[in-house]
Amino acid sequence: MKIGTDGVLLGAWASLEHDPQTILDVGTGTGVIALMLAQRSGAELLDAVEIDENAYEQSVENFENSDWGDRLFCYHAEFEEFVEEMQDEEKYDLIISNPPFYSDNYSSEDARRDRARFTEALPFEELLKGVSLLLSETGRFNVIIPKIEEESFLKLANDVHLFPYRVTRVKGNPESSIKRSLLELGFSEAEVVFDELTIETARHEYTSEYIDLVKDFYLKM
Repeated sequence: MKIGTDGVLLGAWASLEHDPQTILDVGTGTGVIALMLAQRSGAELLDAVEIDENAYEQSVENFENSDWGDRLFCYHAEFEEFVEEMQDEEKYDLIISNPPFYSDNYSSEDARRDRARFTEALPFEELLKGVSLLLSETGRFNVIIPKIEEESFLKLANDVHLFPYRVTRVKGNPESSIKRSLLELGFSEAEVVFDELTIETARHEYTSEYIDLVKDFYLKM
């Protein structure tokens, strides 16, 4: 699967100000976000979990071929299964996820890609419940979702005592509508910081804010 803008945005946007030493990437795909966080942080442990076998095998290969292979580990499992096994063993200072969210009646000829895209593969309720069980007391959860899901997602998060700290709403260009919400949540209630990010001024002409955010991860930017 190709590297998408959503994953790159999330991996670059996630705050490391609280100096996380244990990180979990939920639904890592081919491991891009986990690799970005390994590049950005000095975290001792970076775990990833992925249900799709082909993506899992690719992420393991990518981890092993990276400069941070000794800190990266991928589990081949459903998230619910992973949570059940790990909740009494490990707490993570940072949990990050670019979850599947194509919940309408979308279908392609590629069943594996469909599964990766379907919300049913990892419902938001299941994701948030698992995060609430694995996140450390002062940890942060970072996620990217469709803007239209933001309000309902935050209500579900509130049900498991996760509260927003930062919300960045993303649009493709100055004239387009907001399509994505980047959210940072934790267990303490706080005043929420809201802002917006525009990716392009014109086709392949990127804003200075977007370039500053992602330039460390592109060969040409």
